[in-house]
Amino acid sequence: MEKIIISTELKSHFLRLYQIALSDEDFDVLELRMLYKFAEDRGISKVQLNGLLLSPDSYSTIPETLEGRVEYLYDLALMIWADGKVTEDEYNTLKKYCKKFDFEDDKIIPITEYLLECANKKVSKDDILNNLKA
Repeated sequence: MEKIIISTELKSHFLRLYQIALSDEDFDVLELRMLYKFAEDRGISKVQLNGLLLSPDSYSTIPETLEGRVEYLYDLALMIWADGKVTEDEYNTLKKYCKKFDFEDDKIIPITEYLLECANKKVSKDDILNNLKA
């Protein structure tokens, strides 16, 4: 597999995914598998992901587009559901990222709940992004 250059934005995303997995203090093997699956889907090798997680420089870049923000937040929601449950800490962490991604305060809870509901039902990312445009 050819080694790809991981953008700062994508590094930030994987560190957020890792934080979500750790937020309930029960890092489940299913969450770890999902993290590696997200990396594989983006052409990132296990070695590259391991390096990023073991040496996480300070990355705090967020996607510039609404679609990018929703896509990354949905990945976080999927990570939350990886172990089959949503803890209060995970819920609050997702809300924190919605705020960090510049969503308006009155939209944060509805967005959080929508994304978690979609993740629980395994709605495709494409369907969620298409709903944005509707």
